[in-house]
Amino acid sequence: CAWSIERPPGDTAGCTFCHTSSEERCSTCHQRHQFDPAVARHSEQCKACHWGKDHRDWEAYDISIHGVVYQVNKRNPQEFDFSKKLADADYVEPTCQYCHLRGGHHNVQRLSTVYTSMGMSNAGRGAPLWKEKRETWVSVCDDCHSPRFARENLQAMDEACKDAGLKYTETFKVAENLMLDGMGEPMPKDLAPDWSGQHIWS
Repeated sequence: CAWSIERPPGDTAGCTFCHTSSEERCSTCHQRHQFDPAVARHSEQCKACHWGKDHRDWEAYDISIHGVVYQVNKRNPQEFDFSKKLADADYVEPTCQYCHLRGGHHNVQRLSTVYTSMGMSNAGRGAPLWKEKRETWVSVCDDCHSPRFARENLQAMDEACKDAGLKYTETFKVAENLMLDGMGEPMPKDLAPDWSGQHIWS
């Protein structure tokens, strides 16, 4: 977004480091000096880009039950044999690569499970593309879980997103009303603006 790239260089350096290289270079995942598929199959390879305040993918995985089991067992070759191709992998828990690169393909978006791009509201209206993405999400989970389990979790996330959206809207309304009531600028000039509100309140 324009408002993002126009921020100070220190802010955007973290964005451009990943967003100008990940689709273009094999070394983004495979490590330039250790080009070994077994290394690229570890979840930590994704951590270099997928962490931080604006997309806490690594943190979410790391503290999930999947991530905890991975951290405890990742050095046990009986539980995680990273020498096997992903198509043949039989891990005790899913890694990032197991789900996002399922079967060993290199198109991360093909089986993306990024929830915010799964079109929750569009799926509710019957949009075929989003319904297909959600069914794909379920098909990844049912390698280990039942399809019902995955669908129930999707439904729970739908409800959580709806609740969060209401709270987010309420919060911005409070800030707007404070400004209209003459209570002043809600973001002091000497503080960096929050990334999600900067384009609204600056």
